[in-house]
Amino acid sequence: MAPKGLASPPPSKDTRLKHPPFPFPLLPVSYEKTWRFLAVSDFASCSPAKLKGLYPYARLQNWPQIAMATGKISAADKPKISRVEVYWHTVRYRTVVLVIALFAAAVFAAFHFAFPQMAASMINKISDSIAAPSTNESSTAAARQARFVNLDGKVQVKKSNSVQWMNADYQLSLDKGDLIQTGGEGVARIQFADGTTYTVKGDTLVTVEDNVVQQDRATKVGVHISSGQVDLATGSWEVPGSKAEVSFENAVASVRANSRAAVRSDPTTNQQEITVDNGSAELNRGGEHLDIGQWERASFPTGGTITKSQVLAPPQLDKPINLAAVIVVDAKRDPIQFTWKPVTTAKSYELQVSTTSMFNKVMMERKTASSSAEIAGLPPGDYFWRVRAIDEKNNASDQSDPFKFMLVVAGKEQEMLLEVDDTELHGNNVEVIGRTEPGAALIINGEQVADIRSDGHFRYFTRPMERGSHTIVITGQNRRGGTAIKKVDVVVP
Repeated sequence: MAPKGLASPPPSKDTRLKHPPFPFPLLPVSYEKTWRFLAVSDFASCSPAKLKGLYPYARLQNWPQIAMATGKISAADKPKISRVEVYWHTVRYRTVVLVIALFAAAVFAAFHFAFPQMAASMINKISDSIAAPSTNESSTAAARQARFVNLDGKVQVKKSNSVQWMNADYQLSLDKGDLIQTGGEGVARIQFADGTTYTVKGDTLVTVEDNVVQQDRATKVGVHISSGQVDLATGSWEVPGSKAEVSFENAVASVRANSRAAVRSDPTTNQQEITVDNGSAELNRGGEHLDIGQWERASFPTGGTITKSQVLAPPQLDKPINLAAVIVVDAKRDPIQFTWKPVTTAKSYELQVSTTSMFNKVMMERKTASSSAEIAGLPPGDYFWRVRAIDEKNNASDQSDPFKFMLVVAGKEQEMLLEVDDTELHGNNVEVIGRTEPGAALIINGEQVADIRSDGHFRYFTRPMERGSHTIVITGQNRRGGTAIKKVDVVVP
């Protein structure tokens, strides 16, 4: 029979305790009703206790003596555990950065107090090093954009990504696909980064087609004329293969370097023509190719035959010389002498004087058979003048290149503010940065400076220059009639 209180027969005498299949020995604590297993580690600090049952003590080889208890351990027999409490404080990265910044600021403040000049010099160098790359990049980008350099009358622009027309201004850059439209008395002069200028005359609609200008690579600029007249002038191109174009409905005219040409398109009669005033150009239409020389004109109807003819050359202007100051005692009575070189086949000439370079406001107009004329009654100020020739068949030449002069009354000449702050080289273009009096007029190397701010500061990009030394001449006149001339020497490497 099984002993009283046991659920199973007692083990025989040969029964031996074996290692249980655990990482450490587990021993039965009691044979009563339930089984409780305790690890050896639980008894490491316990003293031996008596065990009810068949085996009061049990030992294992290489193991410490383990006491077997009934299923419950009294509070006195429980191991004593020492409590360890750990405290910490969380520090954020933001706090660390703030502390470092405050420490650096304190050190710099102490340094600035002890050595103010050295600290100011360090600040200037750091700010210059940070601002210089962005300034150079923006200046280079600005130098490669097409912009308006002259605006007279009504001129509107519709950007390629817009459906609305806006008034043109000097801060507006032009991109491929932009439309430019002038009113009856509106004139706009557009300058591209390669030095090519397009003068959009009145009642004209053009589209910017190309503006590919990269350093040390062939450039390509161009516009498409839908109606009206466009005059273009090119500069010197150092990279072969550069182009300045004007496209018609079904033809493209390409003007070569150092050339001037006038292009017209009349959609009502479907007539197109190009006249070369200086240099040369070529006209391509389908498989047709035609070279056009100086004082030659190519005209053709849309889809019709191309014809080439000679044109009457305009006269070369003499006096007043360009950018000269004409001094008179009485502006209302003292005449101004205008002279030019005669043209062989011309029978008469037409002289015009205007207050604008686009001649949309003509102050005086005179026809004469001689190569000179006198005009009086002009008030003091800035003026432009030009002449064209007329032959026996009443064929008129193109207008000559305008000259500018400044009319000054003796005794009222005063000095004016004109300072050149800096010159920066962008490829073959030179940027002139300076300041003058508000409302003053400036001319740089024969070109009028259009972008003069209300405070007198100005920035101007010259035409591309050849390698070598050059002198930039800045001429100014204020509202009081005072004049000033500055000369700056630059070297293009």
